Amino acid sequence: MRKIIGALNMTLDGICDHTAGMPDEGIHKHYTELLGQGGMILYGRTTYKLMEFWRTVLENPSEEKSMNDFAKAIDKIPKMVFSRTIKNVEWKSAALAKQDLKDEVLEIKQQPGKDILVGSRSLIIQLLKLDLIDELQLCIYPMVEGKGLPFFENIDDRIIFKLVKNKTFNNGAVILYYQPKDK
Repeated sequence: MRKIIGALNMTLDGICDHTAGMPDEGIHKHYTELLGQGGMILYGRTTYKLMEFWRTVLENPSEEKSMNDFAKAIDKIPKMVFSRTIKNVEWKSAALAKQDLKDEVLEIKQQPGKDILVGSRSLIIQLLKLDLIDELQLCIYPMVEGKGLPFFENIDDRIIFKLVKNKTFNNGAVILYYQPKDK
């Protein structure tokens, strides 16, 4: 059965909007590899719109090879977008979800293939509440943002995780790999 992996960047103070953080070559390489290992990535409307930025990098490449490689990887991986307002998607590798989040995830989890990545805060929170996250990969940047969107918001029940792995980057960022303790 495919795993559901929530992968998100955040600061020490828990801010996870896509303008907070310090991605560098090592971070871009890591996420390029992760996208290559995934069979699909799930996005909500807001994150999908933000990630469309990478289409512009494909059209007008960066001077940084790691950014260009990431743009190719994000373009290639199939994307499923959950939105009540978007009526169509222009990205060739993207499709709108046809069912609600729970039903869609339960269905694709049973299908053969690589693991399913979740790259939107709102979807990760919903899937945590539904007990459908098999692993969290939290990239924590060594900085305090002070303002912005907090990651763990609107979670009412305690969820205990076990640390299964970690990875440290040259810029001081660390990725913590957690699995829910009861899985």
